[in-house]
Amino acid sequence: MIHSEVTTDEGRRGSSAAPPATTERRPGRDKMARMTSQPSTKVAILGAGRGGTALLDLLHQIRSIEIVGITDRNPDAAGLHRARELNVPVYARVGDLVANHGITVVMDVTGDPAMERSLPQLVAPGTDILSGSASRLLWELVQHEAMLQAELLHAEKLAGVGSFAAGIAHDINNPLQLILGLAENLLDEQDPDQVRAHARDIIEAVKRTTAICRDLTSYSRRASSLQDSAVAVNAKLDEALKIARYAVGLHDIELRRSYHPDATVVGNPDELLHVFVNLITNAVQAMEHGGTLTLESAVDDGATVIRVSDTGCGIPPELLGQIFEPFFTTKPPGKGTGLGLYNIKNVIHRMHGTIGVQSEVGVGSTFTVTFPLDATDRSARA
Repeated sequence: MIHSEVTTDEGRRGSSAAPPATTERRPGRDKMARMTSQPSTKVAILGAGRGGTALLDLLHQIRSIEIVGITDRNPDAAGLHRARELNVPVYARVGDLVANHGITVVMDVTGDPAMERSLPQLVAPGTDILSGSASRLLWELVQHEAMLQAELLHAEKLAGVGSFAAGIAHDINNPLQLILGLAENLLDEQDPDQVRAHARDIIEAVKRTTAICRDLTSYSRRASSLQDSAVAVNAKLDEALKIARYAVGLHDIELRRSYHPDATVVGNPDELLHVFVNLITNAVQAMEHGGTLTLESAVDDGATVIRVSDTGCGIPPELLGQIFEPFFTTKPPGKGTGLGLYNIKNVIHRMHGTIGVQSEVGVGSTFTVTFPLDATDRSARA
């Protein structure tokens, strides 16, 4: 067997002879120590208007970047309030911010030509300065990349909804048949009590059909652009299970749940739902002849951990290093886009989390999503 580890920033490590095959990111202090020991890019932001606020929202999501502070001549600038929410230091004077702190890059979004001219004399030697048209171009490129990522995620989600057709037809057909039978009975029913009973049954059947449509409409919409919020993991796993069952039948699947009552993460609820739907769907599809699907949540060693396990076919060890790559899929043509794991890896990365897999051919796979609590706390301020 092969043991390997792949991080969301595509770093890879390998060791030998440790079954089963894995692509794993473990929670815990050792892992966090490795992350924090890596050199970070230290950034100072000058200007707390629209541009500065946008940079704050973007850069605080990137674990390799440390925002050492922000400043603005207007003490009531929106970006300064946002910085305090993110626990980013706020400075009253430019000189106090840029003169030390080991700053790597100063990003000037003030639009002030005088500031652009004076900065080289204020910063420490070797500090890079982005200002004027350079900073505007950088921001436009970042905005464009973020838009493309959102479009890619939505397109992959809609492609997955197409696979729900059979399950939707089945689940809607059942209440429709019930409504038809009850309506036919009402044509000849003379007993007022029976008429009312049939009417109540029809109302409940319509409500079930409406709930199906509401669930699918909610899932297929674009992810909300609202700020991150606390998400109850267990409820979101159950919601994802309800959505996934439209795409994959659960008739021959034994379901096991093991939930920690306080499992909570901070992030975009719509995107987190997509992560769980994708993992559950993949797990069920791996069990063509039935098996056991296990959903777990835990708060373990300074991290919130979610595991989705199956007893399916498993993943060959030589493919583990590729499963998070774009357009890679082991499914036959028409059964997968090859973007599912790639997209959810990016979602989890934006939430400062990690994703890994342990797998053994013929035994099954366990996908583990981990959100370190310090990263969760950082997102909670967003």
